[in-house]
Amino acid sequence: MYITDDIRYIGVNDHEIDLFEGQYVVPNGMAYNSYIIMDEKTAVMDSVDGNFTQEWLDNIAAQLDGRKLDYLVVQHMEPDHSASIFDFAKAYPEAKIVASSKAFAMMKNFFGTDFAEKQVVVNEGSRLSLGRHELNFITAPMVHWPEVIMTYDSTDKVLFSADAFGKFGALDVEEDWACEARRYYIGIVGKYGSQVQAVLRKAAKLDIEKICALHGPVLTENLSYYINLYDIWSSYRPEEEGVVIAYTSIYGNTKKAVMQLAEELKANGCEKVVINDLARCDWAEAVEDAFRYSKLVLATTTYNADIFPFMRQFIDHLTERSFSNRTVAFMENGSWAPVATKIMKSMFEKSKDITFAENTVKIMSALNDESTAQLKALAKELCTGAAEETEEEPKGETRRFECSVCGYIYEGAELPEDFICPICQLGAEVFEEIE
Repeated sequence: MYITDDIRYIGVNDHEIDLFEGQYVVPNGMAYNSYIIMDEKTAVMDSVDGNFTQEWLDNIAAQLDGRKLDYLVVQHMEPDHSASIFDFAKAYPEAKIVASSKAFAMMKNFFGTDFAEKQVVVNEGSRLSLGRHELNFITAPMVHWPEVIMTYDSTDKVLFSADAFGKFGALDVEEDWACEARRYYIGIVGKYGSQVQAVLRKAAKLDIEKICALHGPVLTENLSYYINLYDIWSSYRPEEEGVVIAYTSIYGNTKKAVMQLAEELKANGCEKVVINDLARCDWAEAVEDAFRYSKLVLATTTYNADIFPFMRQFIDHLTERSFSNRTVAFMENGSWAPVATKIMKSMFEKSKDITFAENTVKIMSALNDESTAQLKALAKELCTGAAEETEEEPKGETRRFECSVCGYIYEGAELPEDFICPICQLGAEVFEEIE
């Protein structure tokens, strides 16, 4: 497959995998993308998962057709993209390996060698000429590993974006990009929104006509659509207005209340209502829905003086991915001493810009007149936007400080004087405040 006259696709499809990263269901498989640039000098962009090493090496050889291979550019060291590096080095002993210093340190961990004799170390602003093509390197720390670089080919105006703009699914399956790209982003990259924002600011300065990610299709048209979605996702803004109800139910009474709430929401004019049974649904889909829509209702039982395990796990998935800028409402059920709402609410205490609904629903075993009235009041509130922020301690202004060396973003009221960057290990003196 030709991306441009000089850039060709040499990646592979994986239909054997059942769980990506050991946790994400991928019914349509995965693509491990790799590309080769044919110029006066030749360069391969990233390797592939170790189960497909020979297929990948065969793809390289077919494109080279006897030509010398000069470079392997390693943008990301996660094994689905780096596991074939060692075999590549044996197959092409004269080729140089281009990567960040942190990537070479990881190669030592994975392979027992950092390929010292082959190293070409690049960082922000480094360039590599292949002849007609010039590769410009962009550091992208924590998008979503610390060693990540992206590469911009200024000749063909192609951005090799590492895992950014990737999606679940093999390339020989036709499916909507946004759904599986959203689930991929929220699940894998979602924690690092500020770092993605930093990269988007760098990308805004480039004239990009194509985006070649390490997973998913090459993006060639309407790039503003994809970039806008990444801006929304990485700034934690709701993508659409709607209400997601995530629930657990042991004997069916909480489920009955959830279904009645859904009907009340629709009757009050909420056009989009999404329901997820956390004990049975794909948890990553449920997390995706929570980030996609503007309002979230959490309904569960008190269980062992806590909350039902699937609900606790779900909220953990949200908060560890910086869930924010949403309205959250609660429904609890308990036959005696219900504490679910209190516990669920406490789990968001470190989350930013969460608005708690004024109305809550308290069910004692099963719906009665009182809890049904509470349910109706909650539905009306969520559909009229009447939620008010809970009165908590006022939050100070959040400022953003960017490391001038690696691009790491620190957010807080102040940057501590003794702060050490977790990526490059340098101190506060290399940080600059950004808007």
